[in-house]
Amino acid sequence: MRINRRILNITSLCAFILTSLFSIASAEEPAKDEINLQKLKKTQMKGINFLKNSQLEDGLWTTETVPGISALVTTALLESGVPASDPVVAKALKRLEGFIKKDGGIYYAKSNHRNYETCISIMAFSAANQNGRYTTIIKNAEKFLRGLQWDEGEGIESSDTAFGGAGYGSHQRPDLSNTQYLIEALRKAGVKSDDPAIQKALVFVSRTQNLESEHNTTPFSSKVNDGGFYYTPAAGGTSQAGKTPDGGLRSYGSMTYAGLKSMIYAGVDKDDKRVKAAKEWIRRHYSLKENPGMGQMGLYYYFHTFAKALDTMQVNLFKDAEGHVHNWRAELITRLEKLQQPNGSWTNKTERWYEADPNLATAYALLALAYCQPTK
Repeated sequence: MRINRRILNITSLCAFILTSLFSIASAEEPAKDEINLQKLKKTQMKGINFLKNSQLEDGLWTTETVPGISALVTTALLESGVPASDPVVAKALKRLEGFIKKDGGIYYAKSNHRNYETCISIMAFSAANQNGRYTTIIKNAEKFLRGLQWDEGEGIESSDTAFGGAGYGSHQRPDLSNTQYLIEALRKAGVKSDDPAIQKALVFVSRTQNLESEHNTTPFSSKVNDGGFYYTPAAGGTSQAGKTPDGGLRSYGSMTYAGLKSMIYAGVDKDDKRVKAAKEWIRRHYSLKENPGMGQMGLYYYFHTFAKALDTMQVNLFKDAEGHVHNWRAELITRLEKLQQPNGSWTNKTERWYEADPNLATAYALLALAYCQPTK
C-alpha cells in the first residue's frame, strides 16, 4: 500500500524532472535483482512487531522525557501500514499530543531540539490525519516552525550563511539535517514549493552543496566542488566527514541525498546545475555498504534519506558511474534483511547519533522499507 508520503503531492513538473534525473536502464539491460514482496513484507512485519513490543508503558519509546524518537517510531509504523487506530499507534499519538505547547510547537519543555521534535511530530500527525483530526495541530506547528527559521526575524540578511536554515532550536546554528526536516514537515503540512519559507530554506540548502555557482558564493564552494553536500556552511562551516587540507568541507552520502531531496521539494528544475551536480555525485558514490564518506556512522539515517530521495525522484533503475544497473529497492530490501536482528530490530554497532538504540535504528529501517514497494 502506498501511503502517507504521497501527501507531499510533488507537482507534475517535478514528476517529469525526477523520472529523467538518473540514467534509466534500458530494456536490454535489466537489473539483476527483482523486488521480492514476500521478503519485504516479512522484514517489515518483524520490525513492526519489535516496535510494538518495545513501547514503554506511557506510550513512548526509549525515553519518557522527549518526543523525538517516539515521533519517528510512530511515523515509521504508520508509513509501514499500521493504522492510526492500532492500540500501539493510538497510544503513541495521544502521548505525543501531550507535548503540544501554547506556541504551537511540539517538544519537551526543556528541549534544545525544538525544531527537530516539532518537524518529526508533524510527520507523525500528518501520517495519521484521517478526516482532518490533526489538521489544527499540524497548522499550529507549521506556524511555530516558520518562527524558528533563520531569516530577517533573527536580524540577518540573505547574504548570511545561516539565512534560510533551521537548527535544533531558534538560537542554534542551522544545519542541513534540520533544514531538510523543516522543508519536509512544511510540505507535509500542505505548504507549496514556492512558499517563501521553503524558498528561503533552498538558499541555505544550496550553500551546503560543494558547487561553485551564483547560488553558493561561500569560501567553501570551490575547494571541493564535487556536487555533494555537507552539514552546514554557518558559523565557520562544518562537515561531519571532515575537512580537506585546504579547508574544504567534505561531501558525504546522507547529506547529499537530503540536499537533493530538499531541492526537489523546493521545485528546482532537472536542468539546474545544482541538480545535475548532485546527480553525478550520487552516480559516483552509490553504495548500500556504508554511508559514503562516513563509513558506518549514521548508516540507518543514510538508508532512510537514500530511499526517500530516490522514491521522490521516481527512479526505479539507474546506472552508476561504472555502468552498473541497480534496482535500488531490491538491493535495499536484501541489505536490510541481512542486517535485521533475530528479534526484528536493527541496530548500529557504530553508536554515533544514537543509532545503537534499536528503536531509533528500527524506525529508520522501516521508513526506508516503506519506499521499497514496487511501482506500477
